[in-house]
Amino acid sequence: MTKTVQGFPKDFLWGGATAANQLEGAFDVDGKGLSSADMVAYIPKALRTNDHAIEITSQRIEQILSGEFEARFPKREGIDFYHRYKEDIALFAEMGFKVFRLSINWARIFPNGDDALPNEAGLQFYDDVFDELHKYGIEPLVTLAHYETPLGLTQKYNGWASREVIGFFTKYAETVFTRYKNKVKYWITFNEINMMTLSPFTGGGVVIDRVDNKLQTIYQALHHQFIASSLATKLVHEIIPGSQMGCMLARMESYANTCNPEDVLKNQQENQMNLYFTDVHARGEYPRYMERFFAENNVALQKEPGDDDILRQYTVDYVAFSYYMTLTVSASPEGERAQGNLFGGVKNPYLKASEWGWQIDPIGLRIMLNTMYDRYRKPLFIVENGLGAYDKVEADGSIHDTYRIDYLRQHIAQMKEAVRDGVELIGYTSWGPIDLVSMSTSEMSKRYGFIYVDLDDDGNGTLQRSKKDSFDWYKKVIASNGEEL
Repeated sequence: MTKTVQGFPKDFLWGGATAANQLEGAFDVDGKGLSSADMVAYIPKALRTNDHAIEITSQRIEQILSGEFEARFPKREGIDFYHRYKEDIALFAEMGFKVFRLSINWARIFPNGDDALPNEAGLQFYDDVFDELHKYGIEPLVTLAHYETPLGLTQKYNGWASREVIGFFTKYAETVFTRYKNKVKYWITFNEINMMTLSPFTGGGVVIDRVDNKLQTIYQALHHQFIASSLATKLVHEIIPGSQMGCMLARMESYANTCNPEDVLKNQQENQMNLYFTDVHARGEYPRYMERFFAENNVALQKEPGDDDILRQYTVDYVAFSYYMTLTVSASPEGERAQGNLFGGVKNPYLKASEWGWQIDPIGLRIMLNTMYDRYRKPLFIVENGLGAYDKVEADGSIHDTYRIDYLRQHIAQMKEAVRDGVELIGYTSWGPIDLVSMSTSEMSKRYGFIYVDLDDDGNGTLQRSKKDSFDWYKKVIASNGEEL
């Protein structure tokens, strides 16, 4: 009789997750080129037309580069991790991190994306960061592309809309695999690869007003990313024995609004369109349901001979994803809408929401983990999960973020239940362990961290780091391997 697993594995990877463009800063230091993220301006809340004005037009890029468009670009400044990484990593180590997820900014290594030679100063920076992590016994988990397409590739090739970018990406991947082969075991190719369907510029440096057929371009660019991801998986296994390559999805588990079969069917279709990306990565082929979608939407993928073989031969080792909320799907256009991180749906009356309107659903995480493991039978890795909230600094400097502790406690408890269900879960990196610039709004007031950073939405502050109540709480969680919540 098989004994039921009661808790997290002994080698479970606890830690936190970040992105270069949201924390490094130093956007023009040591030879770094501009990236897509460097084009995203901060728009004060009162002037926003929506919660994610992150698509950039050709005209706006030219206005920014010429200086005609003046604004703050917070992702250029980040929280100055570039100069403060030793201090920050020491704090992560104090919490007991086993793993730290970060991304390499592609434009630090190849400033224009298509350079003949890599930028040594950029390579050395990540060498130093990885060395600092290993000093404390922390494993790096490295994302190759986290919304950081070199702007040069956008200008010359319209980003991933061009197949030529595959070669530039694999050259970049081979460069960093070779350089860090003794320092990095865990890798991810593309962060939330489904972002391409929501913001092509963010997901792949594609300026959509340069093309005639938006949907065709989006799915063609995704095909190029799938091929590049498979080729990078092939390379990492050849260059780094024992390495692990994962794909990464913004997972949007959804429910039917009612038991009306029309709602149920609509929900099934929504889930398929979200899982399509991991189906290709983990199963090694396009799912059959996409054939009808492509036919009905006049999408004709241009494939080269051998593409299907590449996808089939070089599937990922594990499936990673972000999880913040669930959606509720209705076939009817009526009903109160819910907000979300670039996604939307019908409001679920059984769930509470964050201050940004994201519906909080810990049980949904357990449901999602079981669904994903049943579908792929590959190890799963939660590489983003957290609560964005306003934090108040008390007169004595303390920050009592009980709301964040409650959110994380409930989600980790459901993770443990999923492990007991039989799910193979290898790690959890909360987003983001230190306050950083918001991806969708470029604001600082939407805070996720265990560590507070003294910086406001207008760029004012000392950048001083201080611990929130959640810092000591998460330290106990890690020390007890998830038993003390």
